[in-house]
Amino acid sequence: MSDRLVLLGTKGGPAIRPGGPWPTSTLLELGGRTVIVDCGLGVTRGVTDAGLSLKALDLIFITHLHSDHVLELGPLLHTAWTAGLATPVRLFGPAGLNQYWQRFVQALEFDIETRIDDEGRPDLREMVEVVEFGEGNVLQDGELLVTALRVDHPPVTECFALRFENLGTSIVFSADTAFFPPLADFARGADVLLHEAMLEEGVERLVARTGNGARLREHLMASHSLAGEAGTIAARAGVGRLVLNHLIPADDPDIAEGDWVEAVRKTWNGPLTIGRDGLVVSVKGDNARNREDLHETGDAEERFA
Repeated sequence: MSDRLVLLGTKGGPAIRPGGPWPTSTLLELGGRTVIVDCGLGVTRGVTDAGLSLKALDLIFITHLHSDHVLELGPLLHTAWTAGLATPVRLFGPAGLNQYWQRFVQALEFDIETRIDDEGRPDLREMVEVVEFGEGNVLQDGELLVTALRVDHPPVTECFALRFENLGTSIVFSADTAFFPPLADFARGADVLLHEAMLEEGVERLVARTGNGARLREHLMASHSLAGEAGTIAARAGVGRLVLNHLIPADDPDIAEGDWVEAVRKTWNGPLTIGRDGLVVSVKGDNARNREDLHETGDAEERFA
């Protein structure tokens, strides 16, 4: 199995609209391990559409507890269990994640106990190990190393960028964050940096169509990164490829991929991928490195069938 990223959901924020993208979730296959990072609405369908059996769930990481990152975590695990999951799953996330999980299984208590008694299933409540983490080393498992960095996403304080490393290959997820210079050191030399991104002109149209526009705009500008700021982090870190993800807005018909590219090219001249649901990004070590080719984006991308 080749190392790859599958962008299952690329939209920032929990709302979905007809024909639009799904909120944030990503599949990472690295060194033979299967990792899900964040579980926004649509993650279960996204995982199966990517060709992964739900019975193969292994490691799940949650960057923070905003609903567009955690809403479908419980349903993903429960659906995997009904699909035949029989091996333990390790679930990593910030403080409060265990409470989420315990209350989910409590809410589904009738169904879980009925299926155990009636269908002979193992107890789902005993199959999930929850590990709450802070900054620093999160997991060392064989050749896989996962580390975390607290980022700037007010008012949420327990929000973490994640770095996955395996045999010289490294992938960094920014999580949700305002422009945060320490992230450049954390992502230093990574093969791929997935960084959230926002277009200010799109934000103005987004807040105009909501009932709490002024408050929403204040939150977005204080808690998220503009596309050019994501490019600055990538350039300072010297990463191999920048992938824009958690796009705000992701479903504005007046914003095209070229608008994102134009915004990022003011600060980043390396390989660039603009996220969209279902996109596969190959993780190829040296082949994903920055080759100073402004137009070389297609080599790392494909759509899954």
